[in-house]
Amino acid sequence: MARSFELVPQDVARVETKYRRIVTRFPVPESIPMLEDLRRSEPVSMQGQPLVVWDHAEGFQVFDKWGNKWLDFSSGVLVANAGHGRKEIIDAICQTAQQGLLTHYCFPGEPRRNLAKLLISIAPKELNKAFILSTGAETTECAVKLAKTYGQKVGGPEKVVCVSFEGAFHGRTMGSQLIGGIPALKTWMGKLDPTFVQVPFPDGWRNPDISFAGFEKSLAAKGVKPENVCLVIQETYQGGNGQFTTPEFAKALRAWCDKYKAVLCYDEVQAGFGRTGKMFGFEHYGVVPDLATLGKGISSSLPISAIIGKEELMDQFPPGSMTSTHTGNPVCSAAAVASINLVRKEKLADNSAKVGAVMKDRLCQISKKHPDVVGPVMGKGLINAVHFTRPNTKEPDADLAFEVVCKCVESGLLLFCPVGFGGGTIKVNPPLVITEEAMLEGCDVIEKSLEAALAARK
Repeated sequence: MARSFELVPQDVARVETKYRRIVTRFPVPESIPMLEDLRRSEPVSMQGQPLVVWDHAEGFQVFDKWGNKWLDFSSGVLVANAGHGRKEIIDAICQTAQQGLLTHYCFPGEPRRNLAKLLISIAPKELNKAFILSTGAETTECAVKLAKTYGQKVGGPEKVVCVSFEGAFHGRTMGSQLIGGIPALKTWMGKLDPTFVQVPFPDGWRNPDISFAGFEKSLAAKGVKPENVCLVIQETYQGGNGQFTTPEFAKALRAWCDKYKAVLCYDEVQAGFGRTGKMFGFEHYGVVPDLATLGKGISSSLPISAIIGKEELMDQFPPGSMTSTHTGNPVCSAAAVASINLVRKEKLADNSAKVGAVMKDRLCQISKKHPDVVGPVMGKGLINAVHFTRPNTKEPDADLAFEVVCKCVESGLLLFCPVGFGGGTIKVNPPLVITEEAMLEGCDVIEKSLEAALAARK
């Protein structure tokens, strides 16, 4: 269960390294009035992260006003792929804003043109249309709309079933949570739409059956006829747990969707733009989806998202009937173009693959050293997830994961709060510009924080 952090400054050890600095109590005493204002002004749901008050951020480091400096393993929750505060992105934002072009609704605009063309140019040739939106949840809703419309067109009124995977997170709007695979996020809805169905994700750990036959058996057990499925949507890796499936499963799923004329969509909101060691995460599977949803790391900064897909799907609605007020916002579009160009120019996907491989080895060393409380390390590139468990079980240990995050933050390593099944997973995802030296220092902090948390339990 999510926790709120106490607004009581505590003494913590001083830290001074090349990449980290902690010189105050934590939370910083001078920050308390601002934190109290936020708690009075915002809903309780906004109190779920460590009390690091960001002042500015550069590259892979975050700074507050009071002399503290964190090595960032959060990327602002997988946003800052090209690094924090990049001059090229700031310049693109300022140039567009100083031109006086802050918004233009759906009227044509050069920044939107530039981003749409760029997205299509870096995508597989089959994905030749781009619809630019604001949030990842919007792209999920759009994917559902496109797939249900297409399904009824090719298969009749019964072809409206949307299949996703248990544990999946696709956003926080009603439609995106209906198709998501986390039951606790749906309790507020009451009666659920039976056309949204979830099946086990073949992760090979909590669900040891990674066969495609298991997918088909699960659908049959839920009474779903394959010919009635209009959409199968899968996170390229499950955001909460860092879990990838196998290329064999992905290829079988692609063939199944072709056979039954179902739309295959990969949710790339967390995986895209170099995060997994490739421009798009689905490239690891050797398949091309019909739709892909994009967000977070698309701009390394401002809120913007997109859905890319095949023309026959994307062109189903006539002019003016599938729009969004902030479609292709010029300032956000300029930021996205600058960020994507940095990812390409600096070969940040390659850096993600290289540094990420060393990171995974180092995190696996921690897991092997503490096999009774640390499960498998899952991920590719600069997304890794460390699963904390109750001793010698697969049951998540949310308390231990939370304690490790707190100790890391107090030591100058920035992580967001645990996520995933039972809240027992710590995600490790620094900006793609991180160096191997900095990454290894951060992993050392995770190991020391785990050992301190375990020692405190004795």
